[in-house]
Parts: sequence; C-alpha cells; structure tokens
Amino acid sequence: MTIKKFAPFYEHFALVIIGILGLGYLIDEGKEILDPLVFGFLFAILLLPVANFLEKKLRLPRSAASFLSIILLVAFISSVVYLVSNQISNLMSDWPMLKKQIEESVNSVKIWLQQTFNIDTEEQTQYVTNTTRKIMSSGGAVISTTFGAVSSLVLFYIFIIVFTFFILFYRRLLYRFILSVFDKQHEPVVKDIILNIQNILRQYILGLLIEMVVVAGVACALFWFIGIKYAALLGLIVGLFNIIPYLGIFTALLLSVLITFATGPINNAVWVGISVICIHAVDSNVLLPTIVGSKVRLNALITFLGIVLGEMIWGLSGMFLSIPVIAITKIILDRIEHLKPWGYLLGGDYEYKPSAEKKMKTR
Repeated sequence: MTIKKFAPFYEHFALVIIGILGLGYLIDEGKEILDPLVFGFLFAILLLPVANFLEKKLRLPRSAASFLSIILLVAFISSVVYLVSNQISNLMSDWPMLKKQIEESVNSVKIWLQQTFNIDTEEQTQYVTNTTRKIMSSGGAVISTTFGAVSSLVLFYIFIIVFTFFILFYRRLLYRFILSVFDKQHEPVVKDIILNIQNILRQYILGLLIEMVVVAGVACALFWFIGIKYAALLGLIVGLFNIIPYLGIFTALLLSVLITFATGPINNAVWVGISVICIHAVDSNVLLPTIVGSKVRLNALITFLGIVLGEMIWGLSGMFLSIPVIAITKIILDRIEHLKPWGYLLGGDYEYKPSAEKKMKTR
C-alpha cells in the first residue's frame, strides 16, 4: 500500500504566490512582444470562421484566406476611425466659435472664483499666463514625445496585424503542437479547453462589438434629441470608451461633458452628463448581462482587480485584455480537477459543484 505525501497548505500556497509574482514580472518585462501577440491571438480567434469559410468554401489558399480576413478587419477598423476623425474635423472647423465659447466659460469661472473664494481675477490671469509660458517653453519636448508615441502606436498596430496573419496561417501547426505537448490520455481535455476558449472569446468579442454599436446608437439618438451640436461625435465616444469595463464610461462622461460645455450652454452639459449616466445604468443592468455577461461569467471583484492590475502592467491595452485573459484562465482551471477551486474563485457560487459535496453520512 502506497501512501501519497502532500505538501502542507502553507507551503503549497507560498509556491503559488511566488509563481504568480514571477509570472507577473515576466509579463511586465515582455510587454513589448506579448501585448501585440495577445491582441493578434484574439483577432485570429475572431477571424477564424472567416478564414475557414474563404479557405473551404471559396477554395482559396490558406495564405490568401488569412490575408483577406485581415484586410476585412482593417477595413472595419478604418471605417470606425474615419467616422471619428470626420466628426473631429467638423469640430475643428468651428474652432473660432469654440475659442469664443471657451473664453466666455473661463471668464464665468473667474467671476465665480472671485465671488466665492475672493481670488482676484488678475491673480488668476497671471497664474494661467505663467502655466502657459511653461508649457510653451517645453513645446519641443512635448512635440518629440508626441511623435515618438505616434510612431510606437503605428508600429504596435503593424505588429498586431503581422501576428494575426501568422497565427491564422499556422493555426493547424499550433493546434497540433499543443496536443503533442500533453499525453494521449489528456488529449480530450486539451481539445475541450481549446474549443471552449475559441467559442467563448469569439462570442465575447462579438458581444462587445454589438454592445458598442447599441450604446453608440442610443447615445447619438439621445444627444440629437437634446439638441447637442456634435451628437454623432459624442455618441461614438461613449460607444468606444464603453468597451473598457467600469473605467471607460467615466472617461466618456468627462469628455462628453467638456465638449458640450465648450460648444453650448451649461444646461446641455448637465443633460449630457445625466444621459451618459442613464445609458451606463441600462447598459450595466440590461445589455452587459444579456449580451456579454452570458459569455464570460466572472465575478465583479475579480474583474475589477484584473482591470486595475492590467492597467498597472500594460496600461490601456492591459485594461482591455484583462477580462479575456482571466476568462481563458478560468476555462483552464475549471477543467483541471485539482485546480477547480481556483476556477470557482474567478466565477460564482452557481458554477462550482465539487464531487466532495455529495450526500455525506455521519458516523
């Protein structure tokens, strides 16, 4: 009779914590290559049905099918960018009116500060002038930093496209490699994990896109009904930033209120703020659980922690990628017997039913 010796809980837990910290360090150090690689992986999963259709139904070579799928994705993203840039160009064409409106708003704020806090308007003007002078003196550094950021962003998008193409092109090779790494007895579990990752991530991304379109359409309609001049631009801003869970809606609220305040009366800005809050309430309680929540079942605490950690490690892209990465982790944990409690921690009480919870007879 053999007796299995297990490590004590505190030793096992310490090893898990050390492993998580080491993995986090490697992820942080490898941001430059891992960030576009993960985006390429997500886009490849999204485009996989398109590539399979072009390859099997239209008899295109795998390279041509992969390339054409990426062209369709780039065309969709370019159309969204064109809509946003077109609205921004309309906003910039009214710059003289915006400048006048901003000056009037600043004068109103100065008068309010003087009446409320007894701060002289000359002191306020001097402070603004000094701040402007400091910003202008460092204009060269700001321009060079902006140019570097734009160049890095373009290079980042190129890497995403390249990774997406190669993952689509070598998808069968990668699939066979993953299967060959594990023993034959584990092959059904590995296949199940791969299939579930593909289905859930594809449905999650499509759900986010549907949610973005619905939220942008509702926001545009509400802003047009209120009488906002740049209703289409503000609606697109609300829809795009809504993709980022929790924190994105606050950024959209701030931008929408500022733009409305600079282009119209203050009561419009108040109505825009109320509209964005109402849209967020309906989206969080109706759209998100219906469209997205059924695809990725993660509890709110883990989701928020993932978003915060993702922003700390990878910035804005980390905030967006946190939920898909946690969803992948949960799928893997749920299908490995001794790791199911960790999958239960990421999900909810309704999902975990370990075999030990069967009827027990007391002795």
